[in-house]
Amino acid sequence: MAEAEPSEHRQRILLVTGMLGAGKTTVLRELEDLGWEALDNFPIRLLRRLIGPEGERPEKDAPPLAIGFDSRTRGFRPEEIIARVKQLSARPDLVISTLFLDCSTAELERRFDETRRRHHMAQDSPLAHGILAERELLAPLRRWAEALIDTTRYSTNELKQVVRDRFSAESPSSLTVTVTSFGFARGVPPAADLVFDMRFLDNPHWVPELRDQTGLDAAVGEHIKRDASFAPAFERIADLVTYLLPRYAAQGKAYVTVAVGCTGGRHRSVYTAEKLAGALREAGFAPTVLHRNLASRAAEMIEGVQQS
Repeated sequence: MAEAEPSEHRQRILLVTGMLGAGKTTVLRELEDLGWEALDNFPIRLLRRLIGPEGERPEKDAPPLAIGFDSRTRGFRPEEIIARVKQLSARPDLVISTLFLDCSTAELERRFDETRRRHHMAQDSPLAHGILAERELLAPLRRWAEALIDTTRYSTNELKQVVRDRFSAESPSSLTVTVTSFGFARGVPPAADLVFDMRFLDNPHWVPELRDQTGLDAAVGEHIKRDASFAPAFERIADLVTYLLPRYAAQGKAYVTVAVGCTGGRHRSVYTAEKLAGALREAGFAPTVLHRNLASRAAEMIEGVQQS
């Protein structure tokens, strides 16, 4: 039995696919900025020809290769693509993985409407029908892909940050930690591994001079810290997260997302997420901080009725 090639002599290949409008172009451009070679709309049937025969060793410092394709690509047949890639994955000189980009139908409709693009599978039918047909076509690839990013609630900048966290060459084997604030009124982040609910704290939204500020403002932070429940709860949360992260890493988990929520995602969750990220840095981690709903408009309809 032939020995596996040392990892430094194996060509790293990432196949990037998913729903049209889910962010493939953004991902490939960010990977290119990270030093990857990136090809888009590449016919996967030609992948073997692109890579070359097994006997040819890649250059020692050859950059990793990202190849983008989607349902518009010529010869796009998911089952055949999977079969081809399975054959290539058996080669000891290659490391091939697949990233699938997904997005909710409602958000895809909004993006297509915003860009005035026509979906190629909905030429004479409603856009939603084309998206559904594409989703059914891509289902085998979605199930098979090693990595999945749901871009429904990501801005372009947030998606770029996720790509940097996952695929930056500087720390490919370290645990990537993301701390994100969010508003429960707009849904829990789908990729969250740990979720903490801060709605038990006194809500700054009901203080008129704090309503238009956020958890990044000092006055809001002082208000939250004055709540007697904050300090003991935060201490327990920080202890739990710092205890769990090394154990996730020991189990081979590469990415952990810690989500901190409040009602609207602008005050309590933002402040707590920033404090938690600071505590994790002191513990030796390097978390990325995202504030999903920080720019969302505060509204009584979301915050609810103030309790007397």
